[in-house]
Amino acid sequence: MRCPFCGNEDTQVKDSRPADDGSSIRRRRFCNGCGDRFTTFERVQLRDLTVLKTDGRRVPFDRDKLARSIRVALRKRPVDDSQVERIVSGLQRRLESDGESEVTTRTIGRMVMERLRDLDQVAYVRFASVYENFGEAKDFQEFLGSLDNR
Repeated sequence: MRCPFCGNEDTQVKDSRPADDGSSIRRRRFCNGCGDRFTTFERVQLRDLTVLKTDGRRVPFDRDKLARSIRVALRKRPVDDSQVERIVSGLQRRLESDGESEVTTRTIGRMVMERLRDLDQVAYVRFASVYENFGEAKDFQEFLGSLDNR
């Protein structure tokens, strides 16, 4: 593993432990070149996922982008960051184990909304407003009305 500070490839693992409910390994590393310490995470990847965007483009699945969009919906809400990591890990595992190497943004959005609906209603509405592309206040009213009917 290359040191992020000096670029040296001579680094040592000082400590390893499970992270994210056992779905990844957290490693503390030491650089023999500059003496700095840093942390890496190792995750199992079943397959490379490609995301099919609504405009037809195909891009590699980006776990960090998914986590960022969920965090934006959860901003200033009483939800722990570890819960976001569990959501992202669970969604990624589910996508990888479904057997398809290509997934649409629509599918990912629906899966995130399912999780947010159970976790935090405000974050659910926030995410839905972007996902469903709300343009006017009446879009919110209609969506909230459909929540009441469930």
